Amino acid sequence: MASNHYILCPGQGAQVVGMGKDFFEASPVARQTFEVANKVIGFDLSSICFAGPEDRLNQTDVSQPAIYTTGVACFRAAQAAGKIHPESVTGYAGLSLGEYTALHLAGVFGFEDGLKLVAARGRYMQEAAVASPSGMVAVIGADENQINEICHAARGEDVLVPANFNAPGQVVVSGSKSACERALAEAEKRGLKAVALKVAGAFHSPLMRSGADRMAGELEKVEFSSPTRPVYSNVTAAAHTDTASIKRLLVDQIVKPVRWEQSVQAMLGLGETTFVELAPGRTLAGLMKRISRRQPIESLESAATLGG
Repeated sequence: MASNHYILCPGQGAQVVGMGKDFFEASPVARQTFEVANKVIGFDLSSICFAGPEDRLNQTDVSQPAIYTTGVACFRAAQAAGKIHPESVTGYAGLSLGEYTALHLAGVFGFEDGLKLVAARGRYMQEAAVASPSGMVAVIGADENQINEICHAARGEDVLVPANFNAPGQVVVSGSKSACERALAEAEKRGLKAVALKVAGAFHSPLMRSGADRMAGELEKVEFSSPTRPVYSNVTAAAHTDTASIKRLLVDQIVKPVRWEQSVQAMLGLGETTFVELAPGRTLAGLMKRISRRQPIESLESAATLGG
């Protein structure tokens, strides 16, 4: 039996119409999670998760609370089914937004407080994205040095920075629209494949500073507890320490790169490990194949995966 057992929580981009519906129908505790979320958020979040429309679900201010709620509902349903035993969990990690899910599961804040935080985060990031024409570009096959070179060559007078170190050869840059267009050409010049992402704006870049500053105020309204298990920070790729630094790093996370690959490597470095990915989707399982091809990961993408 593996000595380390980590729960992984997906981030924005994992959303899909229909997500969480089977958990809602199969598990009373998952149903209750969605019902509470609807009341707290002030609109019918569950119906957007279950039936769309897709363009509304994909908007940052909806997708972030939707993914958080679905992840928590999945975890609670898995716990009720005996699939996950929290006392045997070594630690938690979440990709970007998923870090909030991970922190809630580790007891740092309650479900409702977390939902209010991610709803505010989604709203502020959406507003920051609308404020200036910007975007993100995925570069396939590049290492960190090559990404830094592309950013330096394509930046000009604009903003262009590394945003997500997702897996070996899968890095995302983020910045002004014109700089992103130049990054596509720079990557191609270097024989690398680059794809413009369908996102609202330049997440994890200095262009999100207004959203980060407003988020700092929201975080101060919530009392945090120390995590019951280690939770990995996207900014440092190390386990969080005190509650004050958790809040500070959650603000930094909005404007600094997500170091997902490094976080996973840090967990793998602690010995024999298994991973369980919460719903929605299997995005993190796909990244795991690039990080460590032989590393086992189980995705609880549907209620059928819970057995029973």
